[in-house]
Amino acid sequence: MGKTFMSALYACVMMLTVASATSLQDCEADMTGFELVTGYVFTAPDDLLDSIPGTLMLTDCLEACQSNDTCYSVNYETGLCVMFSSNADAYPGALSKSQFPVFTIYAQKTCLGIKPCERAWCFDRVQGYKLKGFGKKKLSASSRQDCLELCLGEREFSCRSANYNNSTAECELSDMDRLTVAGQGVFEPASGMDYLENNCVDEPIKLCEFKKFPGRILKTVDSVYQDVGSLDDCRELCLNSPYRCHSYDYGDTGEFVCRLSHHSRATLADIQDPYLEVPEASTYELNSCYNISIECRSGDMVARIKTSKLFNGKIYAKGNPNSCVQDVRGSLDFELEMAYDDVECNVKQQGLGRYMNDVIIQHHDTIITSSDLGVAITCQYDLTNKTVSNEVDLGIQGDLKPAMTEEVIVDSPNVAMKITDRQGADVKPSAEVGDPLALRFEILDQNSPYEIFVRELVAMDGVDSSEIVLIDADGCPTDHFIMGPLYKSADTGSGKILLSYFDAFKFPSSEVVQFRALVTPCMPTCEPVQCDQEDASGELRSVHSFGKRRRRRSTKSTSDARDDLLLVQSIQITDKFGFGAQQASPEMKPTDATTYSIKHQDYNIDSLCVNLFGVIISCLVFLAVQVAVLIAWAYVWNKKRQVDKYHQDGLSVSMSIPVGRTDSMCKLYDSGYAKRY
Repeated sequence: MGKTFMSALYACVMMLTVASATSLQDCEADMTGFELVTGYVFTAPDDLLDSIPGTLMLTDCLEACQSNDTCYSVNYETGLCVMFSSNADAYPGALSKSQFPVFTIYAQKTCLGIKPCERAWCFDRVQGYKLKGFGKKKLSASSRQDCLELCLGEREFSCRSANYNNSTAECELSDMDRLTVAGQGVFEPASGMDYLENNCVDEPIKLCEFKKFPGRILKTVDSVYQDVGSLDDCRELCLNSPYRCHSYDYGDTGEFVCRLSHHSRATLADIQDPYLEVPEASTYELNSCYNISIECRSGDMVARIKTSKLFNGKIYAKGNPNSCVQDVRGSLDFELEMAYDDVECNVKQQGLGRYMNDVIIQHHDTIITSSDLGVAITCQYDLTNKTVSNEVDLGIQGDLKPAMTEEVIVDSPNVAMKITDRQGADVKPSAEVGDPLALRFEILDQNSPYEIFVRELVAMDGVDSSEIVLIDADGCPTDHFIMGPLYKSADTGSGKILLSYFDAFKFPSSEVVQFRALVTPCMPTCEPVQCDQEDASGELRSVHSFGKRRRRRSTKSTSDARDDLLLVQSIQITDKFGFGAQQASPEMKPTDATTYSIKHQDYNIDSLCVNLFGVIISCLVFLAVQVAVLIAWAYVWNKKRQVDKYHQDGLSVSMSIPVGRTDSMCKLYDSGYAKRY
């Protein structure tokens, strides 16, 4: 019985292999495509066609298979291409995980019923995973390939991915993929499911932002280029690659060597240890790209933005973040209309028929970060022949270049708050938005018996009282993308120096940013607080932060309790989006560092700040002057009264003088009256 079953199973496998071979052999060249499975290796020694060492391009490996009619699949690692005359559909058990020491990329040739795009491959497949919560349409599909074709042929929306249920043959199409929803934690394991990601979608590539991740590079990449002149040249190779390139590294594996990959952290959730730890190396990952188009209408201009990642934030006319603005929540496409006669949008007319404005694309609701973009847009109307042209000025250099000066020293207990580099040294005299910085809290007296923790760190706008909480009352960061948790300095390892990492940011409507924090000493050590922080995959993980909610004081221990210290700091930030030179605020120079020393005890301020003290002194001086004036006036008035009385008494002895006559004394002297001296 067992022998008969095995024979039947072998016969079925052979029939599938022959059927697959027949369909691929009969398939037209422009109807064939490849499906990639990362982290898996196909093992079929009897069907091995060729091994090509020294292959540094995945595209070269796929082209070699494409040109060989007997090739149905390949295994690729950086530097090695292996071709097979069978595939994993015919031998499912021959496909197994391969993640150590490097991960392999398995690619399978397929004949599609819909003409695929001209990119190197059509789909990426992840076995045992699905994208949750973004389904747009559910259809029945007899096979995984049918589901692929349904996604490629979808016309109602842009199909970016599909979930295929192998048990129910249900195909769920979606307009999102792992990259557009990166960080939301919706890509999760699912038994019996295949996640299919469309590599043929059109993505924005004009305004692209790459983020640097130091200390690691990918173990396996798709392309290796040699003799690449610069890091910028490597970036351009990534943006113009024949596939959706999402990361690159340069000069880390050899001089002038550029390596590209369609993978990033968002697409490697199912791969164990995909990176090689190299302290001096760096990987640059594509964060988001934007395509911007302008529609010039009779009475207004419309800026339309298409992005590669779900956008949450706002788009507004520069200088009018609260009046000419469009809030965006979870969208890949959004726009801003600006009427020419709308004072709030402040569209500028330059010459006859030429209208210009500057638009800001801001991710955070309150502050400007390094991820934000500024775009100068123009509509030019030819009033002679009534034709309309539009342009987008994408040549923006030097975006967001603020100047920052800062240092606050609090006398008791000699705690300083400074902005430094990431190592906690060298106070930064100036910085640009997006610069990697650290907020440093330090007890200046190294022999102090105390340690410190920080809570209620707030950044405030110096104009309209906008503010954002960076560290909450529990001592945890509210948004780790803006401000990280508080760590002990690695140099000392003690709680006398705390560091929190952040990228420089500013408020959109002000050149002044104020930092305010409560610092509380504790003895002998400060215990950290547990904070939940979202990682790159969207999952929550627990981290330590040396900020902590203050414990309630008991009436018996008030004498032993230590006062909180309220640290306040003003920072000048110059807004430069690249639209033209901006003048620094005359109210605050880069060298001005406003210093406060404020004692805070259970939120009751005991001592007065410098400005209030000056006002009181001025009032006291003014009152003293007024009192002196009153005393002098009283003295003069009293003296004059005595003199007048004396004169009146003397004159009444000899004669009566009419009151109010100005010539009476003259007549008296003229008549020979003896003068009194």
